[in-house]
Amino acid sequence: MQAPIRFDPSLESVQPDEEEVQAEMIRVFEKIQTTTLKDYGHAVRGVHAKSHGLLTGQLTVLPDLPAPLAQGLCAAPGTYDVVLRLSTNPGDILDDSVSTPRGLAVKVIGVPGERLPGAEGDTQDFVMANAPAFTAPDAKTFLRSLKLLAATTDTPQVFKKVFSAALRGIESAIEAVGAKSPTLIGLGGHPETHILGETFYSQAALRWGDYVAKVAVAPVSPALTALTGAPLNVNGKPNGLREAVSAFFSAHEGVWELRAQLLTDRETMPVEDASKPWPEETSPYVPVARIVIAPQESWSDEKVRRLDEGLAFSPWHGIAAHRPLGSVMRARRAVYPRSAGFRARHNGCPIHEPTCQAPTRQEPTRA
Repeated sequence: MQAPIRFDPSLESVQPDEEEVQAEMIRVFEKIQTTTLKDYGHAVRGVHAKSHGLLTGQLTVLPDLPAPLAQGLCAAPGTYDVVLRLSTNPGDILDDSVSTPRGLAVKVIGVPGERLPGAEGDTQDFVMANAPAFTAPDAKTFLRSLKLLAATTDTPQVFKKVFSAALRGIESAIEAVGAKSPTLIGLGGHPETHILGETFYSQAALRWGDYVAKVAVAPVSPALTALTGAPLNVNGKPNGLREAVSAFFSAHEGVWELRAQLLTDRETMPVEDASKPWPEETSPYVPVARIVIAPQESWSDEKVRRLDEGLAFSPWHGIAAHRPLGSVMRARRAVYPRSAGFRARHNGCPIHEPTCQAPTRQEPTRA
């Protein structure tokens, strides 16, 4: 493994039209949310609107990490409360037979350290999807896809189901020869598999203290890894993924690893192009913490009120040591607060950051 590269501002390159792009993204997100508000009589997120599991547990930083990994949240061993939200990516609430990419939002509570500007509370969020790279290199390119999503938000679901089934068939043929099509998967051709077997990735970069990294959350307990790629028939089950998550956590503990992939090569591991996965043969994802979720009720009215309606997840909810980097991340700083504000305003439900007692730590935080 090559030596990790220390953070340098030159890794980012802000484009002159970014404010205009972000303003247009805010407008398109509001269009999506206004459409779904009219349909449901209730405001939902502009993306990842549908939740499949709301989980609480603990994250424990691993001991004896080498210095480049012992940064920020992981600067010293300790245990924190954590909230996990499993989702799928559309901004409308669809039956699970419309098979789309999956998401995982992680909120670590009680994290000490200098906060990012405007980041209230003491949480550190990681927002992830089940692919190592984003669907677009930058915010400007993603805006074109977002406009297409906005235009199809109100399409009758029966057409989306037929379209998704057709795309799954094409994607299965592609995967049979060892390839994948992120475009087909993103449009509804995601294989019908169990959501708890997925590995989730930040896709875009963030500061890792003095260094730069992407992060991932990967299942490691045997009951979870047995679900990786496992078929899950949700036909006739509008909330089949949610039911599968509930069935699992009624009987099993879930254990994941939080992993960090350090930037080691500026050429092959670009910060501004989120569509390029960083080569793992150059810099593998290395475990830095463990997430343990005890058996529990993963879906209830109380959890929906407190964790789904009452919380917002953003990579900009966090400490300066994990400042998000690159065009896609900068767009999230502009868009996500507006999306959360839309929900709070129309639902009459204040969104806040949770707090808890200080975490158990074995030594003071290192810079």
